Amino acid sequence: MLFSYLLGSISFAVLVGKLFLKDDVRKYGSHNAGMTNVLRTAGKKAAVLTAVGDLGKGMLSVVVGRLVFAHILHVEPMYGAYLAAYCAILGHIFPIYFHFKGGKGVLTSAGAAVLIDPVSVAITALIFAAVTFTSKIVSLGSVVMAICYPVVTYFVSLAFGRDPVPLTVCAVIFAAIIIFMHRSNIGRLIRGEELGFGKKKKREPADEQKRS
Repeated sequence: MLFSYLLGSISFAVLVGKLFLKDDVRKYGSHNAGMTNVLRTAGKKAAVLTAVGDLGKGMLSVVVGRLVFAHILHVEPMYGAYLAAYCAILGHIFPIYFHFKGGKGVLTSAGAAVLIDPVSVAITALIFAAVTFTSKIVSLGSVVMAICYPVVTYFVSLAFGRDPVPLTVCAVIFAAIIIFMHRSNIGRLIRGEELGFGKKKKREPADEQKRS
């Protein structure tokens, strides 16, 4: 749990932002340490690097969780994978290295989920892509994907002959974290104020935005 939290606390958005912007990406755009804000403020190359890092730390946490539960604790490794994933996501959202101000955990969750349940992730990824490219709004795709993930997990578990209840409960926790972290986006979506592709917030520091 500690390893996964510390791994998740490595904020690639902040690190890549400092590399490309020579500044903290959290001062710009949505002030969020996530791939979408990096894309808007630092460009595509920076966003790709951020995405790879965030996905990778989710995956690595799952691998470590499985190994510890299977070979050291001799417990069902699936639960170790979920526990490690949750801790990595919490690290991403509340990074100890960056004053506990991180991102929303979508890509870290996706990286973990890919190794835990690749079939469910593949289906929800298609849903995400359809919603995002239709609406041009990443946050809408993320929220819809999170809502669908437990439902998809339940039916995929049934189809593969697994007990759907514990896996669906774990998926619900995943979804709840993502939806909670998107609560401000949901408010903007309801008000019709959420930015879509190609629409950039003015790149000025947060304190200057407050004065303007």
